Amino acid sequence: MSGHDSKYFSTTKKGEIPELKEELNSPYKDKRKDAVKKVIAAMTVGKDVSSLFTDVVNCMQTENLELKKLVYLYLINYAKSQPDLAILAVNTFVKDSQDPNPLIRALAVRTMGCIRVDKITEYLCDPLQRCLKDDDPYVRKTAAICVAKLYDINAELVEDRGFLESLKDLISDNNPMVVANAVAALAEIQESSSRPIFEITSHTLSKLLTALNECTEWGQVFILDALSRYKAADAREAENIVERVTPRLQHANCAVVLSAVKMILQQMELITSTDVVRNLCKKMAPPLVTLLSAEPEIQYVALRNINLIVQRRPTILAHEIKVFFCKYNDPIYVKMEKLEIMIKLASDRNIDQVLLEFKEYATEVDVDFVRKAVRAIGRYESIIATLCESLDTLDEPEAKASMIWIIGEYAERIDNADELLESFLESFPEEPPQVQLQLLTATVKLFLKKPTEGPQQMIQVVLNNATVETDNPDLRDRAYIYWRLLSTDPEAAKDVVLAEKPVISDDSNQLDPSLLDELLANIATLSSVYHKPPEAFVTRVKTATQRTEDDDYPDGNEAGYSETPSHAAGASPPNSSSSAYGATRQSAPAPAAPAPAAPVPDLLGDLIGLDNNAIVPVDQPATPSGPSLPVVLPASTGQGLQISAQLTGQDGQIFYSLLFENNTQTTLDGFMIQFNKNSFGLAAAGPLQVPPLAPGASARTLLPMVVFQNMSAGPPSSLLQVAVKNNQQPVWYFNDKILLHVFFTEDGRMERTSFLETWRSLPDSNEVLKEFPGIVVSSAEATLDRLAATNMFFIAKRKHANQDVFYFSAKIPRGIPFLIELTTLIGNPGVKCAIKTPNPEMAPLFFEAIETLLNA
Repeated sequence: MSGHDSKYFSTTKKGEIPELKEELNSPYKDKRKDAVKKVIAAMTVGKDVSSLFTDVVNCMQTENLELKKLVYLYLINYAKSQPDLAILAVNTFVKDSQDPNPLIRALAVRTMGCIRVDKITEYLCDPLQRCLKDDDPYVRKTAAICVAKLYDINAELVEDRGFLESLKDLISDNNPMVVANAVAALAEIQESSSRPIFEITSHTLSKLLTALNECTEWGQVFILDALSRYKAADAREAENIVERVTPRLQHANCAVVLSAVKMILQQMELITSTDVVRNLCKKMAPPLVTLLSAEPEIQYVALRNINLIVQRRPTILAHEIKVFFCKYNDPIYVKMEKLEIMIKLASDRNIDQVLLEFKEYATEVDVDFVRKAVRAIGRYESIIATLCESLDTLDEPEAKASMIWIIGEYAERIDNADELLESFLESFPEEPPQVQLQLLTATVKLFLKKPTEGPQQMIQVVLNNATVETDNPDLRDRAYIYWRLLSTDPEAAKDVVLAEKPVISDDSNQLDPSLLDELLANIATLSSVYHKPPEAFVTRVKTATQRTEDDDYPDGNEAGYSETPSHAAGASPPNSSSSAYGATRQSAPAPAAPAPAAPVPDLLGDLIGLDNNAIVPVDQPATPSGPSLPVVLPASTGQGLQISAQLTGQDGQIFYSLLFENNTQTTLDGFMIQFNKNSFGLAAAGPLQVPPLAPGASARTLLPMVVFQNMSAGPPSSLLQVAVKNNQQPVWYFNDKILLHVFFTEDGRMERTSFLETWRSLPDSNEVLKEFPGIVVSSAEATLDRLAATNMFFIAKRKHANQDVFYFSAKIPRGIPFLIELTTLIGNPGVKCAIKTPNPEMAPLFFEAIETLLNA
């Protein structure tokens, strides 16, 4: 719509739908066009105009491009709610995809790709195949993006109709924008697929580098991002790639610059020539500095990326530290990032000007910024003298304790160290514990370094205060240790207290190397701004699960599973006997017999020293609802009280789901619960919400649980011992089972390459196999859905002989991964399950869980 079309948004008429219907069917073109504009305006402000669907669709048969765009916009919005009526538009779409006007051809294909209706998707294939080979590059580039949209709707259809091959052919197109869109589409498809779709070869590389110089800025971003994932064969190839990309550093678009920097940084890892690396660092500095002259929001994004870059290559901006000096009108979020980078770039050469700059920041208004600047100043030894002059102004305990530590640590360099410490001793009894502890240690250090009369008197005062005048056990115990050391062997005391310490390096703001690698590979994305890996804030649904019956990985090539767990796990080759399958595996332990009734533990008697919050009072009623639970305390055992319970996981949190049924003649109230020590340290984390139960009543509740709070010794066990009491009955004890899948975390998904590397890295002794001869997998899709619901993530599927082999990954808290291989013949009894994990002693618990899931 043009700027003169605002009038269409200002209507206040009542009953406008009948009027619009009449205008849409007008014989006059201009009136129909105005009516469609009014419909779009109403739709934009949230009015429901879906009842006009048929009338708007009738306006598609027009040569007016503006009107056609408006009708298509309406269709995109309402097709999903009117799928049957949307079919009416198909013939026009197909006809428009062959229109002489390339703009109309492209518009038709683009719109069909945006209408997410399965019935229309089928009709999209033929026009899309034609448009991918269209003579006009604008149509081809639009069709390339449409393939990615279609893959999101129906991945199987895209693969079966050969659209992926057509996309790969477009990488060799003579139009650079077609190449860029093909790369963007393939990259998007790769992100939603668990198997390799888009791999850059040396031939593809040349095409992409050629297109890079001629396509638009966003096309360059797509190509650069794709190139950053290419690993050069050797240093020479890496240098050639970088040489072709370096001119992008001068681009006016910030995204192009950052994508080029990312790509160069990745290739620099392979370059061995120090001269080449030094020159590249020099070339990257000016464009990064230029980013800091943009508006604050872009500065912030640039600074977050630069923060990562200087952790890997500080030499790039080592001589540019002045550009990170804060300006008076910088927003606080920009100042904080600049301060972080200055700390990382500080060196012997520039420390003087950095400290002067930090001194200015100490007078700023923002408290957090001032604290950060002061802490940064405290990282440099040359500032000690200045700090000692400011002792009188210290009022925060943390600051006092830090200053006292400095005086004790550098007592031999501070002439009046004894006077400085003595000024603190006057208020020793009133000081917070952390200050008292530092005063004690600092005075001992002073005495050992300067055993003169003054320190001798001070040490007597401090030791007396710390042992006689205090009730703090930490302070008293440390004072007694020092006292015994000093009274028995002062030289030994020196060896202990003044022992040579390792050089302190400040890595509080440094990222873990593996995380840094991942973030550098994601420069110029949200990941590099959040400083978190993509999976921490983006959930990707792999479409590979839609092809469980056909998604086979051919053996013998890189795209297949030739060196995958299928062979590493001992799966027999095609010509070998089936007995070889199990020969290379570690046999699984025999199924454990049902646990005998344990002696009744005094759980409630263990409250002292276990978990004072585990026994919790009644305070809120609970509603009986949800799926049936297994009975853990039958009414015959519980004198009429029946308890059903089961551990369950919801949204990353573990709960104990309980159902209480009162079959007695008395109202029961005052329910409390306790858990004995167990292999996962399960304990109650919140109140047990059970209302008073009248005779014949029941109540259901979800008790939040914590893990690793109440650990038992010995090998992992699925036994969970529980005690429950109320005001009217004795304590009831019962045993429940811990099912491992309840603990599977949401971050257990592994990429295929990571799965392979992890499998190969684990020794064969960490592999355990178990067979379930009676289990039948009747539907692969239903089984995959059931396992996915418990955070067992599908990796891949292949055929072995006539059997299907599925691979999954899962993870339990504390980062323990499980790599799973399930082998079965769909519809027939018998499942083989092999797992590899760093903790093979967890295998019996895993097999209990998988048996429960497969039998569900």
